[in-house]
Amino acid sequence: MGTVQTAAVEISEPLLHHEETAAEKIRSVDSEEEIIPEWKEQITIRGLVVSAILGTLFCIITHKLNLTVGIIPSLNVAAGLLGFFFVKSWTGFLSKLGFSVRPFTRQENTVIQTCVVACYGLAFSGGFGSYLLSMDEKTYKLIGEDYPGNRAEDVKNPGLLWMMGFIFVVSFLGLFSLVPLRKVMVLGYKLTYPSGTATAMLINSFHTNTGAELAGFYFDFSPTYVGCGLICPHIVNCSVLFGAIISWGFLWPFISQRAGDWYPADLGSNDFKGLYGYKVFIAISLILGDGLYNLIKIILVTIKEICSRPQNLPIVKEASDGDNSQLLVEQKKRDEIFLKDRIPFWFAASGYVGLAAISTAAMPMIFPPLKWYLVLCSYIIAPALAFCNSYGTGLTDWSLASTYGKIGLFMIASLVGNQGGVLAGLAACGVMMSIVSTAADLMQDFKTGYLTLSSAKSMFVSQLVGTAMGCIIAPLTFWLYWSAFDIGSPDSPYKAPYAVIYREMAILGVEGFSELPKHCLAICCGFFAAALAINLLRDVTPKKVSQFIPIPMAMAVPFYIGAYFAIDMFVGTVILFVWERINRKDAEDYAGAVASGLICGDGIWTIPSAVLSIFRINPPICMYFGPSASS
Repeated sequence: MGTVQTAAVEISEPLLHHEETAAEKIRSVDSEEEIIPEWKEQITIRGLVVSAILGTLFCIITHKLNLTVGIIPSLNVAAGLLGFFFVKSWTGFLSKLGFSVRPFTRQENTVIQTCVVACYGLAFSGGFGSYLLSMDEKTYKLIGEDYPGNRAEDVKNPGLLWMMGFIFVVSFLGLFSLVPLRKVMVLGYKLTYPSGTATAMLINSFHTNTGAELAGFYFDFSPTYVGCGLICPHIVNCSVLFGAIISWGFLWPFISQRAGDWYPADLGSNDFKGLYGYKVFIAISLILGDGLYNLIKIILVTIKEICSRPQNLPIVKEASDGDNSQLLVEQKKRDEIFLKDRIPFWFAASGYVGLAAISTAAMPMIFPPLKWYLVLCSYIIAPALAFCNSYGTGLTDWSLASTYGKIGLFMIASLVGNQGGVLAGLAACGVMMSIVSTAADLMQDFKTGYLTLSSAKSMFVSQLVGTAMGCIIAPLTFWLYWSAFDIGSPDSPYKAPYAVIYREMAILGVEGFSELPKHCLAICCGFFAAALAINLLRDVTPKKVSQFIPIPMAMAVPFYIGAYFAIDMFVGTVILFVWERINRKDAEDYAGAVASGLICGDGIWTIPSAVLSIFRINPPICMYFGPSASS
């Protein structure tokens, strides 16, 4: 058993030094006698019907946000809550009529949530407000017909049938890309996946007495990121703040002072030839350095374990602390259920290869400039990027799918060149974005399933079903907007701000990286090397030192997205730190519940807020704060 315990330490400790993960804080099992349904029984007809209804609703909301502000919050917790509300209302109604109804379990609730997330996720990763829309004639004319590199041949207007076909051939691959790593990501690295953990806490609160006790009185409309700060380990929150200080406190002001020398001073805020180019590519460098380091590391550790012990990779440590005996029993039960229904490696690998072959043949038919060998190359490197994104999402709750999509966009656009490079690059962006987004969603749902005692196989199947629903529902709901509104017009409420940005990125990719601002690539190489060095330092130094070394992946998020959420997460970690000093046991028991309440409250309010926005109901009062007038 010594080898088993050592392996567990090698995998988990270098990443997250946190005494108790959020998963371990959720005491979700009320009784040893609880009957866990088989994985097939967790997927029900009524659950799929509710999933389709909620998936349609959430797709409409996602399209609305995508075509207006371009920012999509996580709706996982709202999906779990509304799934419970719909099914519980239906079963209660039938019971009053005298019908015998099947009990509604938390496993079925989790399946519904997973299916809904998979469905509405395609409304975002499908590019209906970004890369697909940037192919249309309106965006082409908006940029300017005489704009260098903007060619009329690189235009493809939206069509319902070809969009459905495109979504079908690219959306399922991400589900097969990381399935073999689910044990390592959830049990080995013990990644928190804050939204997934909060969703599990909410579902458990509805279906167990313990969960209800912990979740009660902590449901409030409060900022999401304070809740994330309570769930994420201290080092993650501090890394995010450290990255925000470096980027927005020092690096961006320093580069901004070079405007007119390093890059033209009169560029827009989203022009890649200016400061925005530094932001995106430096963030990508940190993300790739951290993600690829950990990918190589996990491969080497896995190979070492397989060679030394041919059995299953051991990743669960045993302990015998009397005070934590109940917690350990519950954790062991979660581990057993999570590992019970295995998804064979050969099934995942053959599924990925088969779907990649179909997509490689189909994509050039939809986008002729995107040759089959370019599609094939994209699918070869996509799993590595999917791992990076899933790992980063588990740390910070931010899925940077669009960032990884931009990698594919620039690579393919630069390779194809002037003869269709813009269209090919945008299509390649869709390939990458779909894979890394669905892979992160699946891993997040595995975390939710783990904490609600749901079968990993039922999670995988519900993701497949939800993705199939999304391939139909997402294009149909977008077509409603496309048919009813003037999408993409500067005078329309649906301006689709990212359509122009993505087309300009593709044009930049065709012109080559030499068009980037001065010293951008050199700085990117420096940050990539720094990410590798920091990770190596975290692994070779003692725990008492490495626990204070920041995580590059977490640092990278504010580089690109902004610093606004870093303070919120740091406030959360300060609250938890003080709470632990005052009463450690209460902090361990209730911090997850408080965090879930914060995230759930903010997430659920997204629905009525978006519905009011769709009907153009404006708030009665708007406040604006500007600089005081000079005397």
